[in-house]
Amino acid sequence: MTVTSPELDPRTTALLVLDLQQGVLASLPGPEEQEALLSRVAGAAAGLRAHGAAVVHVRLGFTEADWAAIPAANPTFSLIGRGRLLHHEDPGTDFHPRVAPEPGDLVVRKTRVGALSTTDLDRRLRERGITTLVVAGLTTGGAVLSTVADAADRDYRLHVLSDGVADPDPHLHRTLVGGVFPRTAHVVDTAGLLSLLRASR
Repeated sequence: MTVTSPELDPRTTALLVLDLQQGVLASLPGPEEQEALLSRVAGAAAGLRAHGAAVVHVRLGFTEADWAAIPAANPTFSLIGRGRLLHHEDPGTDFHPRVAPEPGDLVVRKTRVGALSTTDLDRRLRERGITTLVVAGLTTGGAVLSTVADAADRDYRLHVLSDGVADPDPHLHRTLVGGVFPRTAHVVDTAGLLSLLRASR
């Protein structure tokens, strides 16, 4: 099944910028790829703001209480807890300056992979009347995949920016963008997204 692209109404649309943090960006192969991704996402964010859409910045970061609350049965996050990794005040968890939040943007800190499960983001979006999400950021097989699946179950209309997401594993990235995401989301590149916004006027 391929999802038909709905018209984008900026008043009910939010761009989710996932995990574009200094430490997570380091997982990409080289500075050229990092810079290209940052440039495209920054352009998408600027375009959406200019049309009146919301921009949401989501980052992974932990407090002492968050570490203590991670159960030993969680294989990924128990390692983070035991190692006291990704403290929310560590510079490695900061947003990259190229895509730093601007006045009026929403900022969310999470403690699991997806943007919705351990945050109040769903409530905040619904309070603003947001029904459509545009998903960008890192990584395609991590936060992007988890957020898209969760948001689809919550009945959001979804767009995934094909050139605004990336993963250290190029094969996994291609499989998700080309074969998995189109089942629940409209996959569009940043140029296509801006065209949809212009058509909404």
